[in-house]
Amino acid sequence: MKKILLIEDNEDVRENTADIIELANYEVATAENGKIGVEKAIKMVPDLIICDIMMPEMDGYEVITSLGKNSKTASIPFIFLTAKTGKTDMRMGMNMGADDYLTKPYEEKELLDAISSRLKKHDFLKKEIAKSMEGINVLLKEASQYMDLESLSKDQSLKSFKKKDIVFWEGDGAHSLYFIESGTVKTFKSTEAGKEFVTGIHNAGDFLGQLSLVNNKGAYCETATILEDAEIFEIPKNDFTKLLYENHMVSQKFIEMISNNLIHLQEQLVDMAFVSVRQRAAKTLLKLFDKGIVNDSAHSGIGIPREDFAGMIGTATETAIRTLSDFKDEGLITTDHGRKIIVLNRDALNQIANFG
Repeated sequence: MKKILLIEDNEDVRENTADIIELANYEVATAENGKIGVEKAIKMVPDLIICDIMMPEMDGYEVITSLGKNSKTASIPFIFLTAKTGKTDMRMGMNMGADDYLTKPYEEKELLDAISSRLKKHDFLKKEIAKSMEGINVLLKEASQYMDLESLSKDQSLKSFKKKDIVFWEGDGAHSLYFIESGTVKTFKSTEAGKEFVTGIHNAGDFLGQLSLVNNKGAYCETATILEDAEIFEIPKNDFTKLLYENHMVSQKFIEMISNNLIHLQEQLVDMAFVSVRQRAAKTLLKLFDKGIVNDSAHSGIGIPREDFAGMIGTATETAIRTLSDFKDEGLITTDHGRKIIVLNRDALNQIANFG
C-alpha cells in the first residue's frame, strides 16, 4: 500500500482530505504544521507528500526546501495544496521542485487523479529499464502513457549490418539515435592528416549518435562502422528530441540510459591528456575485456586491428604495437594467429591502469 503524508494546518481540511485518501486505499499519515511534517517525512519516507503552503512553524516552501536537502526525501513526489491561485505562487512552487499544484476548494476526483498520476510517474522513474530493444520499447510505451508524450514511434524494427558496413558517416545529417542490440561497432573521427582517432568500440547495450543529435551543427561528429555483424535499433531524431526535452521526468530516465557512453568519452579524453601510453593501453584493454570484446580465451572476443587500438589510446600504430608487445613479453596478454588479444593477467593490467 502506498504511503502518503498530508501536511495541513487546518484541522477540518486535514481530516477530510485524509478520509478521501484513505477511502482510495492509500495509507495516510498527517502533520499539523511544516516542522512536524518534515520530521515525519524523514522518519517514514512516504511515497508522496501533499503539503499546504501557508502554515505555522514552517511554510510549504520551507518544507520542500528542507526535504530537498535530504537524500532520503529529495526525490519524493510533492503536491502543493493551497488557497492561493496566483501564477507567481504556482511558478514559485514548481520552480522549487513541486510536481503538482492543487488549489482549494478542490474536487475529490481532482485530488485522487493528481495522486495517481504522480505516483505512476514516480514508479516509472524508479523502474529499472533493460538496455535492450525490449527495454527501449518499454521506455517509449510508458513515456507515451504516463508522460503525455504523443506521437512517439511504435514497434521499431531492427536493421541488420554486415562487417565493414557504415552506419553513418562523419558530416552526414544526424537524423537518428542508434542502439546496438547485438554485434560490435567502431566510432572514429578523421584527422586533417587523414588518420582515424577511434572514439570508441561499442557493443550490445550501447547507444550511438547522441552527442551529434544535441549539437548545433545537425551532423554526425564521427563515423560509425561495423566490426562484427550487428543488429541495430534506430530511434528517429523526433522521438529523441521529445524524450530529451518535453518532460523533465522522462528526460531524467532517458539521460540515465544513454549517459554511460558520454561518461566513457569524457574519461577517454582526460586520459589522453594526463595518462601515459602504457596506462592508457592497460585501461583500454580492461574496458574491452569488461565489454566482452577481448577475452581470456581464443574462443571468444573479436580481433581488434592494431591501428584501431592505436586510435583508441591516442598514439601511433607503431607505439601501440610496441606497448602490446611489452605486455605480451610480461605475460599479461597473448594473441592468436589473427588479431585477437587474449588477456592472461587481468590483475596486473589493473595495477598498470591505476598506477602506471
